[in-house]
Amino acid sequence: MVFRRGDEVEVSSKEDGFVGSYFPAKIISELMKKEYIVQYKTLLREDMSGLLREIVAADEVRPVPPEVSASGFSLCDEVDVYANDGWWAGKVTGKVGGKYFVYFETTGDEIAYPLSNLRVHQEYVNSKWVSSSFRNGALR
Repeated sequence: MVFRRGDEVEVSSKEDGFVGSYFPAKIISELMKKEYIVQYKTLLREDMSGLLREIVAADEVRPVPPEVSASGFSLCDEVDVYANDGWWAGKVTGKVGGKYFVYFETTGDEIAYPLSNLRVHQEYVNSKWVSSSFRNGALR
């Protein structure tokens, strides 16, 4: 997929500790070598003087996934959690009160989050969005 200046996207990270995460960004320009200059919406420059801009490979950029309505999640549902300025892929492992426990395979962490921080996990495959294992159920 080719992106144009101003397109809203998500950028993945291949750095240790960040694998499986996507950060909201905007395309600033397209470069000749299958790269883009992006400006992140939530990440700041090291000196905190403004939003971070960087050159990223085209295979690290995807469109923003469509919103999938979810009133709750079930055990083992794949979700994305908004935390630490980006979206992180994990699996629901339980629910206590209004919080869902999510396990992150890349870090081994299990952390509780409110429903408002979760979305259905989707993969962008062959220019189409594919929903993860999601049963639109709810843990009680």
